[in-house]
Amino acid sequence: MKKIIVLKTFFLVLLLCSLIAGFVSCVSRTAAQAEEYFTIGMAFFELGRFTDAELWLNRARTMDRTMIATEYNLGRIAFETGRYEEAVRYFERLLVEDPDNIMVLKAAAFSRIKNGDLERAEALYDRVLSLIPESADDGFNYALVLYALEKYEEAETVLNNYPFALEERSASILLFARIQKAMEKVEAIDSYAKWLILSEDEPPNPQGLFEYALVLESAGHYARALERYDEAMAAFALTRHTGELRQSTVRFEKARLLLTVDPENDEGLREFNLSVTDGFADTLAIEALLLDNRLTQSNRTEIQRVLTDILISLQESETIDEEL
Repeated sequence: MKKIIVLKTFFLVLLLCSLIAGFVSCVSRTAAQAEEYFTIGMAFFELGRFTDAELWLNRARTMDRTMIATEYNLGRIAFETGRYEEAVRYFERLLVEDPDNIMVLKAAAFSRIKNGDLERAEALYDRVLSLIPESADDGFNYALVLYALEKYEEAETVLNNYPFALEERSASILLFARIQKAMEKVEAIDSYAKWLILSEDEPPNPQGLFEYALVLESAGHYARALERYDEAMAAFALTRHTGELRQSTVRFEKARLLLTVDPENDEGLREFNLSVTDGFADTLAIEALLLDNRLTQSNRTEIQRVLTDILISLQESETIDEEL
């Protein structure tokens, strides 16, 4: 009887060992296969074939959910394809497990910016800078978010922590100038001037030049403001990166300055009419100009006539839209 029990125990041990060996082998094969899927997915990612990359990375993720790199790169694909909310979910799931992962923190912050959640982006960049306070790039992004949130004093403080960037990087100086402009600081003039010098070798920036002109005008430097308005208009022919600013808007602001500061100069009215021909149709801005008592009566009469024509045209367009 004892012999039979010993034999049964022996065979059970053999069977158990066999199952364990098979399981270990299976786990090993699964892990290897997950790595292969991950490699294929990343190859497609580098080629910009995001749909294929996502397919293979999801296969790797299904087989080995512990692969942090897979989750991170799925988040990158979601970001690259404009699915920012999905990208946020990927990155912030990783942060639950690893809250100090700087690379993931940055990715999550930038995804939040794209998603329009600036307050959450602010918190994420604050965390990044607490971990790597020496990072000027992340300081710039943090200041940019604070600026968008209209937290101008905080944004200025952040940028002041990176004096080297404010001396060498045109983008940082431009942001600094914009913050000072928003705070109505006269120092904004010097910052815009510094930005203009440092950006000489870069594509022209109509928006920056336009802002510089407005700051100069507000400080009473009218001749210099007119020069910047002209440079901003010329810049439209040299770059595609104009944002929402339109050449007609710059021309109108130049016209407004001439019409109010040098009302006897015929160029003001000429520029005003050209701005309207170019498509300027901001009736509120024109109405505000008409209230300026520095206008000559003849100029006011002509501007009122043009405004009436614009209002009639807008009303006719609305009527046509309603009929359609």
